[in-house]
Amino acid sequence: MGAILAGGQARRFGSDKALAMLGDRTLVDHARAALGPHVEAVVICGRADGIADRPGPGLGPLGGINAALHHARAKGFDAVLTTGCDMPAYPAELAAALIGEGAAILKDQPLAGFWPVGLADALDAHLAQDNDRSVRGWMKRVDARIVDRPDILLPNINRPEDLAALARGGRG
Repeated sequence: MGAILAGGQARRFGSDKALAMLGDRTLVDHARAALGPHVEAVVICGRADGIADRPGPGLGPLGGINAALHHARAKGFDAVLTTGCDMPAYPAELAAALIGEGAAILKDQPLAGFWPVGLADALDAHLAQDNDRSVRGWMKRVDARIVDRPDILLPNINRPEDLAALARGGRG
C-alpha cells in the first residue's frame, strides 16, 4: 500500500502545500500519480479527505506513517511505501531501492520510505513515550536502512519559490 503524508503545517510554505498547484494539478494529486504505479492502493494521511493521523494530529510525519501502518494491516497489506504530499515524483528505481528487508528511508528525503506493517504496534508505543518523534529518530529505533542513491533526485518543495522553480523546469 502507498501513503501520502499530508498532515504537515507547511510553516515555510505559508499555505496548504498539498493543495498548491503545479501545472493543472495539486501537489497531492501529483504525489498520488507518482506513487500509484508502485502500489495496489494509495491513502492520504493527515487530511479530512483521507485517514486521520494516529494517535492524533500534531505528531508530524510519524502520525501519518502510524495511521498508514494500521490501515494497511487492517486491509491485509504487508507494508507501506510513503511519500510526502510535496513529492511530485517517485521513480521506479526509488521504489525498488526502498522495498526490501525491514524499514528503509531515502537519505536526505526521509518521507520517501518503506515500512513493514509489523512495526505498527511498536510505533504506537514509540509515540506514547516522550522521545524523538522525528522520522530519523524512529528509523534509528527500528534500525531502518538508509538508501543512499545520489542518482535519484527528487524535488524539494518547502517554500513557494521552490514550487515556482519546479514549475519553470528546475528541481524545486
